[in-house]
Formats: sequence, structure tokens, C-alpha cells
Amino acid sequence: MGIGGMEIFFILVAALVIFGPQKLPEMGKSLGKAIREFKSAGSEIQDEITKATNDIDIDPEKTIKPPKSS
Repeated sequence: MGIGGMEIFFILVAALVIFGPQKLPEMGKSLGKAIREFKSAGSEIQDEITKATNDIDIDPEKTIKPPKSS
């Protein structure tokens, strides 16, 4: 159950009435900028995680083994 075309139209008309034609483009620009920054931050985090996991080199020969108990 999603938002249809008529619902979006009513939301846009309500936003236009409430905020006015001068403020609406500014709000859209700010929203777009915030979404871009959010995507960029998510992308950076994903790149850091990928880089960190690629840097981990597990070699069974080099792992530290516990001392043998006698």
C-alpha cells in the first residue's frame, strides 16, 4: 500500500498553501542536499568497512596458539 499520484498531489498543494511559493523551492533544495550528504556518509562508511575487511589477512601459520598444557 503506497502513496498514489493523487495523494502526492494533495501533499504538494498543502505544502504550497502552508509554506508559500517562495519558501518551497528553498526547502526542496535543503532536502535534496541533506539526502545527498546522507548517501555520501553511508557510502564512506561502507567503503571504510570494506577496506578494513580487505586489510585483514588471516594466515593460520601466523596465528598465536595457546601454550600446551602439561
